[in-house]
Amino acid sequence: MTTPATPPPALLAWASRELGARPAVMNVSHRCENSRVWRLDLPGAARYYLKISPKAVMYERETLALRSAAPALGAGGAPQLRASNARDLALLLTAVPGRPLKELELSPVEEARAHRHGGALLARLHTAGDLNGPRRAEAEKAMQAAADGAEGHLSAAGGRLTAPEQRLVRQLAGELRALPPLPLAYIHGDAWGRNLMWSTARQQAGWIDFERSRAATAVQDFVLMACSTWTDRPDLRAACLQGYGRNLTAEEQHALKCLAAIDAASCLVWGPKLDNSHLTARGRRTLDRLMAGVFA
Repeated sequence: MTTPATPPPALLAWASRELGARPAVMNVSHRCENSRVWRLDLPGAARYYLKISPKAVMYERETLALRSAAPALGAGGAPQLRASNARDLALLLTAVPGRPLKELELSPVEEARAHRHGGALLARLHTAGDLNGPRRAEAEKAMQAAADGAEGHLSAAGGRLTAPEQRLVRQLAGELRALPPLPLAYIHGDAWGRNLMWSTARQQAGWIDFERSRAATAVQDFVLMACSTWTDRPDLRAACLQGYGRNLTAEEQHALKCLAAIDAASCLVWGPKLDNSHLTARGRRTLDRLMAGVFA
């Protein structure tokens, strides 16, 4: 699906009313079938984003996060929710300073600094959400839910995984179920270089795209980085966890390995389905490392 260059007229009119002026519009959607995001620029360099959530649950998660937990990240640490439109699943957001870390060419020292700041922001987020009542129950079931999803991924991926790879994923899913209770948190849910902003001018990090935020186990917020950025850069893993304020426990490290196997199977379903070669390559590389016994 190709995202239109401009939002639907009624939504653009709504955003214009909220902002007090009609903005200049640029389509900045990600290259995937369900991303619909437009940059809105006002005179005087004021910048906002209009986002239509792909699903109601994502709209609900992002609005909840931006209203309750994300403010703990401080000014510039996350978008501010200027307005929301539940009927159209639309959010009007302030801009976060900087650019996605994935798009920047930085020295190793500054990359580490950005990851350290990003880890510190995750630490704030993890303790900011309400984990009482139903959300605590959701968090306590998160690992079981992840393990339960493995079989569906394997079935959908079919021959993209060898028989030994399928056995390994099933084995690690079983080990995930057997782990003792791990620290719970309110997680970002999509924490990796695409969603970590870095301002070189301000030397400041910020997180965007909270549509997968939820109550879960804290270690689940490190899966995407462990399967991408950290693969070749143990220095960035160390920097992120230094900012986070602690290393992963032995049980969390094993959970990360198990979760990575399930993520890999998922990537080999959704990568080909979305014609996303990067997603497919992530899954294949993770599986290769797991089979070789070098995932850490």
